[in-house]
Amino acid sequence: MAEIVIAPATADRFDDAEHALTGGGDGRSCQCQWWMVPNVQFQKMPVEERRERLHDELRSDTVSPALIAYVDGEAAGWVRVGPRGKQVRIGRTRDIAAHTPTSLDDPSVWAVSCFVVRREHRGIGLTTRLLQAAVAHARESGARIVEAYPIDTAVAKTSANELYHGVLSVFEAAGFAEIARPEPGRVIVALELAS
Repeated sequence: MAEIVIAPATADRFDDAEHALTGGGDGRSCQCQWWMVPNVQFQKMPVEERRERLHDELRSDTVSPALIAYVDGEAAGWVRVGPRGKQVRIGRTRDIAAHTPTSLDDPSVWAVSCFVVRREHRGIGLTTRLLQAAVAHARESGARIVEAYPIDTAVAKTSANELYHGVLSVFEAAGFAEIARPEPGRVIVALELAS
């Protein structure tokens, strides 16, 4: 059985973050910046600038904005988790802004917004482990609520690239409750954390 360890994404783990992000899907080109800037800015930004923004973020944030999963010592997966207000595109996404019951600038509401699992490590439960660690990280960092925007694969056919949002069944198994369904396959879920 593989040894799985999950650790904060920090500046000294930047090479590991890059390895985790570049193993499939859009992680290589996105550099986990999709939620961090408005769409117009994201579309104009070259990959090198996205990479540098991520590196700067890992160097400057006092609380890690993401976690890295290691399988037998190899960086194998990634999850972004942090205050929802810092992920500016969330507040600009109509389907989310219109349906979330909490103020978009409430710093105690965190969001799990992006997963990447390298192809060779899929199917061993890394997304579940990353989500569990993300909730623990949010709780330890003072979050009151963790929100997410997964795909309900039971009702919507989805490309592998779209699964960066996460899958509804994984969130439900972790205790998240559905709070809105802006589209049949798009769900907003939340987990209230004990104080």
